[in-house]
Amino acid sequence: MLKKILSLALVLALVLTAFSGCGGGGGEESEEAGPILIGSIQPISGAVSAYGTQSRDAIIMAVDEINANGGVLGRELQVIVEDDEANPEKTKNAFTKLVTKDGVVGIIGALTSKCTLAITSDAQARQIILITHSSTNDTVTDAGDYIFRACYNDSFQGQVVAKFAYENLKSMKAAILFDNTNDYSKGLTENFKAKFEEMGGTIVAEESYATGDKDFNAQLTKISSAGPEVLFIPDYYSTVSLIAKQVRSQGLTIPMLGADGWDEIVNNAGDEVVGCYYSNHYSPDAEDGDVRTFVDKYTELYNVSPNALAALAYDATYILADAIEAAGSTEPEAIQAAMAATDKKFVTGQISFDERRNPVKSAVMVEVVKGSEAGKPAVAYSATVNP
Repeated sequence: MLKKILSLALVLALVLTAFSGCGGGGGEESEEAGPILIGSIQPISGAVSAYGTQSRDAIIMAVDEINANGGVLGRELQVIVEDDEANPEKTKNAFTKLVTKDGVVGIIGALTSKCTLAITSDAQARQIILITHSSTNDTVTDAGDYIFRACYNDSFQGQVVAKFAYENLKSMKAAILFDNTNDYSKGLTENFKAKFEEMGGTIVAEESYATGDKDFNAQLTKISSAGPEVLFIPDYYSTVSLIAKQVRSQGLTIPMLGADGWDEIVNNAGDEVVGCYYSNHYSPDAEDGDVRTFVDKYTELYNVSPNALAALAYDATYILADAIEAAGSTEPEAIQAAMAATDKKFVTGQISFDERRNPVKSAVMVEVVKGSEAGKPAVAYSATVNP
C-alpha cells in the first residue's frame, strides 16, 4: 500500500513539474501572466563591436519604451541579448540557447550576414521568427517565411551606390577594391558593377584582397594607373580606414564610395575620408520627426549619436513587438502572418515587406565632411535614392 501511495505521489510531482516548466515562449495559456521573451544576437565584442553595442542599446531602449506604454498583449516584454563576436559558430550556440533554454518567441539578429545565414535554416525549421536588422546578403531570407529583415539587401544597395556615382557624381569610370573572401563585399561588388555598366559607365580596374590584409599598395598602384574617377570599396569601417590612408598616400584624390559597412568610419578615420560617400539606411541629421525623436533620446541615454544599425535594431524591435500585438498571440504562425502584413512608418522609413520578406523602402547617400574638431570628420545627408 505504501508503495502505491509513493508511486502516485511521484506521478503527481512529475505532472506538476511538467506544467510549471512550460513558460517562456510559444504558448498562450502557459505564459498568460509572465513576460514575453525575445532574443537578440549581436557582436558585443570583436571587430564590429561598435555596431553590436549600439544595436543592443537601441533594442533595450525600444523594449523600455514598449513596456512604459503597457507592454505587449498587456504583458512585459523582456529581451535576452547574446554576444556572438561576429563568429558564426558562436551565433549557432547563442541561437540554440535562446530557443531551447530561454524559450524566446522571436529573435532580432544576427548582425553580419555570415552569422545570420548560420541560423536561418534552423530558425525556419523550428518556426522561430528571425528578423535581422542589418544582414544585407541577398540569400538571407531564402530559408523560408519565418525569416525577415529590416534593412535593404546588397542587390539594392550596390545599385544605389552605382546610380549615385553615375547620376549624381557624373562619373563615367570607376574602380573597385574588394574583399574576395567576404560575401558582403563580393555581393556589393557584383551589383555595383552590373548597375554601373548598365547605365553606361566603365569599370576600369577591379582589384581584390583577403580578410585580414593590411597592405593594399600593390592593388592601389594598378588602380591609380587605370585613371578612375571614383573608387568603390565595399567593406566594413575597420578595413576601409586602413585602405583610405593608403589611397591618399598614393596621391589618389578621387572620391571613395562605400555601403552601410562604412557606418562608424568617422570614428575610425580622419580627413582622408572627407569628400567620400556611402549608402546608408538613414541619416541622423534628417529633419524627419521620428528620426529626431529617436536620435535625441538615444543620444541623451548613451551620450553618442546612433549609427544606422542602431536605428535598424530599434525598428526591428518595434516590428516584432507590433506583430505579436497584432497577432493577439505568441503562437509562431500568428506572429509570422502579422509581421508579413507590416506597413508602417518607422525611424528608417515606411516599411512593408515584399514576397521574400525584404523591406520595400528607400536608401540615403551620406557624405563624409569636415567636423567641428580638426581631423574629426562628420557625416551629412547627400541624397535619397528610391527603389
